Amino acid sequence: MLGEFRAPRWLPGGHLQTIWPALYGRRVVGPHPIYQRERWNTPDGDFIDVDFRLARRADAPWLVLFHGLEGSSRSHYAEAFADVAHALGWNYAVPHFRGCSGELNLAPRAYHSGDHEEIGWMLGRLRERAGRPLHAVGVSLGGNALLRWAEEAGDTATATVRAVAAVCSPIDLAAGGHAIGRGFNRQVYTRMFLRSMKPKALAKWAQHPGLFDRDKLLAVRDLYEFDNLFTAPLHGFRNTDDYWARASAKPHLARIRVPALVLNARNDPFVPAASLPGAREVGPFVTLWQPPHGGHVGFPAGRLPPGHVRAMPQAVVDWLRCAPTPPAGGCPPGGLARRTG
Repeated sequence: MLGEFRAPRWLPGGHLQTIWPALYGRRVVGPHPIYQRERWNTPDGDFIDVDFRLARRADAPWLVLFHGLEGSSRSHYAEAFADVAHALGWNYAVPHFRGCSGELNLAPRAYHSGDHEEIGWMLGRLRERAGRPLHAVGVSLGGNALLRWAEEAGDTATATVRAVAAVCSPIDLAAGGHAIGRGFNRQVYTRMFLRSMKPKALAKWAQHPGLFDRDKLLAVRDLYEFDNLFTAPLHGFRNTDDYWARASAKPHLARIRVPALVLNARNDPFVPAASLPGAREVGPFVTLWQPPHGGHVGFPAGRLPPGHVRAMPQAVVDWLRCAPTPPAGGCPPGGLARRTG
């Protein structure tokens, strides 16, 4: 439990709380997870890869994690959630968005922040396999897409999931997109993402010549330009502004009809605190946690370096385990400082 979460004194500020945990934080108590991979054929003739860490009990609960932009089952947060699920004796699954499992997908598309139809298809297959409603977590991009699915599913969501959680998700995509395109963020995080995104896009062009303007993509220098040239047109949006507006979960949070946690640190470099929702912008099924510290998917803990990143996943899973259906009220926030406005 994180208590009134405060980052260690040796790790001040949102940038350090983002970068250090991803690179150096201890992710697991025991050995790193060993996954079993399955490849699923998609309805449009493509494939996705799903990594599993299965429990011994046939009736064990299921935790499903949707990773963030350019993430995978080996991301620091994914391994930390795997460790928590394993300690509880739960089944754990990480469906990879297309192109994120180490192999380029086949169709003339990739993935995006509002990919709720893909989320719904993945959850449906996992729900059928589990034989019971799932617990689902989405991190960053994956959290926005998961909330978009819950919003679109409405009253039917409870047939598939018991509760959902979005961790450090840019649910106002325009605010997050502009924030990551400025200053230090542009020099560090934008460059980091484009370092993998541009080669994948070029490989996609090699698969499907003429899919977009290759020369213009080579000149892309920020995520707004990348989304305008690649993400938006490949996935049915007019341009970046249309994509960011229609894919953002924030405007539709009141439509959610399944217990949902929206967790954002207020010093997240990617998600401006001023863009976070207040209590009046969400419905009774949504619990907001907005602690002052944590960075972007960081939440480091420990008195001495290197620290660990397991406390946040533990708190999120604790919330998912007890999440009641409103109007009974939300679960205690696992020790994270609660802020709803």
